[in-house]
Amino acid sequence: MAATGSSKGSVLEKFGLQPVTKCSLAKFYVPALGAVSYTGLSINVMNPRLIVRIFPTTDITNLLLGSTFLGTGSYIYTREHLKNAPPANKIAYSAAGAVLLSFGSVLVWSILRSIIPPNSSLHTIAGIGSGIAFIKIGTSYLEFVDSQVVAKK
Repeated sequence: MAATGSSKGSVLEKFGLQPVTKCSLAKFYVPALGAVSYTGLSINVMNPRLIVRIFPTTDITNLLLGSTFLGTGSYIYTREHLKNAPPANKIAYSAAGAVLLSFGSVLVWSILRSIIPPNSSLHTIAGIGSGIAFIKIGTSYLEFVDSQVVAKK
């Protein structure tokens, strides 16, 4: 029996996944969904015709934006530097960070789209590339802030 549980863990680990718990949902899976949605949002802004081809009858912009808010907010909410903040403040800080990242990115993508030559492939690559850069810079920043938290003994 124990071998079965460890083999499941090893399968998850092979794919870089974590066992599904309340903690991993908030710290890993919901933020991962947010990152995927954020990437979809970048494509939606930079190359809207591509998204319309995939989802011809439904505008998924608000779904992508909402999932991005949820994922980013969850990621910020669970960070070490906010551990001792009152829950209302953690929610406010997380929501503000999610909104600033998402709407700031939409603004940047809109500007990029207007200055990049009209080429849908180039727009898509620029959107995904800049989105990945924003995610990397943001996570790196929050890891730095968390590293500044002094551990109490």
